[in-house]
Amino acid sequence: MIRNGRGAAGGAEQPGPGGRRAVRVWCDGCYDMVHYGHSNQLRQARAMGDYLIVGVHTDEEIAKHKGPPVFTQEERYKMVQAIKWVDEVVPAAPYVTTLETLDKYNCDFCVHGNDITLTVDGRDTYEEVKQAGRYRECKRTQGVSTTDLVGRMLLVTKAHHSSQEMSSEYREYADSFGKCPGGRNPWTGVSQFLQTSQKIIQFASGKEPQPGETVIYVAGAFDLFHIGHVDFLEKVHRLAERPYIIAGLHFDQPGGAHPVPPKSLRAELAALWPQEVNHYKGKNYPIMNLHERTLSVLACRYVSEVVIGAPYAVTAELLSHFKEPKRRGIFRQIDSGSNLTTDLIVQRIITNRLEYEARNQKKEAKELAFLEAARQQAAQPLGERDGDF
Repeated sequence: MIRNGRGAAGGAEQPGPGGRRAVRVWCDGCYDMVHYGHSNQLRQARAMGDYLIVGVHTDEEIAKHKGPPVFTQEERYKMVQAIKWVDEVVPAAPYVTTLETLDKYNCDFCVHGNDITLTVDGRDTYEEVKQAGRYRECKRTQGVSTTDLVGRMLLVTKAHHSSQEMSSEYREYADSFGKCPGGRNPWTGVSQFLQTSQKIIQFASGKEPQPGETVIYVAGAFDLFHIGHVDFLEKVHRLAERPYIIAGLHFDQPGGAHPVPPKSLRAELAALWPQEVNHYKGKNYPIMNLHERTLSVLACRYVSEVVIGAPYAVTAELLSHFKEPKRRGIFRQIDSGSNLTTDLIVQRIITNRLEYEARNQKKEAKELAFLEAARQQAAQPLGERDGDF
C-alpha cells in the first residue's frame, strides 16, 4: 500500500464529519496514460466518501484481459499516487473486484464510471459487488479517452488545438481507430471536449497563498502529463516546508509570427520556453490542448494554482525576469531524475501501433457481445431470465 498522507501527519485517516466513522471508497483500474478523465472519476469517487483507496492492476493482468499497456505498472502506480484526491494506492490490485477485496481494505463500496469493464471471457468485473449493493457509479468524462490520445499521436493532426468542430478526416480516423467491424458501442469513439468554468472550479483548490508559504513558479507545456512531470513537481515541492506551487501553462500555438531561431539554439530555447510547443516542436504538438493540460496539471497534488496561457514571447522584459531571480539567488534549476518525455511516449505508441489497434478491437468486440447478450436477456419474459451473461 502507498499512502499519500492526506490530512493528519503520517497519513493517519481522519474521522468523518461530526466524528462519525469515515466512509472508505474503493476504485480500481488500469490507469494507463493517466488523463483528466481518470482524475475526474477519482474526484467524483472521493466526493462520495471520506477516504479514497485506488487499486491499480499489474501489467500482466492488463495484458491478459485487455492487451499490452502503454505505461509500466510502476509508472502507473506513481501517476495515480500524484492525483490529489487519492489517499492510498494499492499496487497489483486484482482485475475482478470482489467483496473480499472491499472487506480487506475496509471499504464501504466501490465506484466506477458509467461504462463497462469486462474480463478476458467477457464477464462484468463488478458483477459481484453490484449484486451485493456495494457499487456506485459516477459520470464518465466526455471528450477524452486513451484511444483518442493514441489516435492524435498517430494521425499527426492539429484538430485538438481548436475548440471548433474536428475535421472530417480526424473524426473518420479517430472513430475507426482500432474498432472491430461489427459495430460501435456507446463508450468507444471520440467526442468533442468542451471546457467549462465549472470544470475548472471542480479541479482547482480555490486557495490563495497563506502567510508563511513559499510561492514557487514553474512553467512549461506539461503535455500528456506524465511521470517525468510528476517527478519534477515532487522535487520542486520539497524545496520548501510549506510550498505553494504555481504552474504556468503555455499556449498551444504562438499568438503571432515569431522568427525561427538557428538550429543550434532551438533545443536550448525550447527547454527555456516550452510554451512555443507547436512553434518549436512542430508536427501536432502539444498532443493535449491548453484546456486539457490545465485540468491534468490542476489534478496534481503538488500544484496549488495554474496560470492558463503563460507568456511565451522571448523579449528583453522576460529575460530580465529570469535574470533577476538568479541575481537574487532565488532561481533553482531542478532535474526531475526521469528520462521520460512526451516524445518517448509518442515513440512507444508508434512502435507498438498494431498491438494497440488489436487491443482496442478485442476490447470493443467483448463490449458489443456483452451489450447484445444484455439486450437479449432484457427481451426475454421475466420467468425465463437466468441472469447469466
